[in-house]
Amino acid sequence: MTKVAILPIPTEQGNLSYHAIAGAKHAEGKTAGEALDALTAQLSADEASTLVIVQSLHPDRFFTAAQQERLAALMARWRTARDQGNTLPVAEQAELDTLIDAELRASAARAAALANTLGR
Repeated sequence: MTKVAILPIPTEQGNLSYHAIAGAKHAEGKTAGEALDALTAQLSADEASTLVIVQSLHPDRFFTAAQQERLAALMARWRTARDQGNTLPVAEQAELDTLIDAELRASAARAAALANTLGR
């Protein structure tokens, strides 16, 4: 079974585009469905059976609204610093790294909860 991830990607205009990924194959679209359709067109007959999980970006028990807000603020500061050829102060970079790790652990916990719900 082919597993597909669909990620919302903020654009410079403040909108979202979507990036669908299945292994080495990827596609983009204005909507999650458009990205999925574009990716599906690239899949072989052997890869036709797919599992798609779309994760909302809403706070949950795994990653709170406060964590999301702080992560967004630090990512904005990181991008600004990067674009100016600078880096974040050490303490902010460490906090950003900690939040990224926490979001990764939250993603794993969500996946485990989903697998448990599906009986896997």
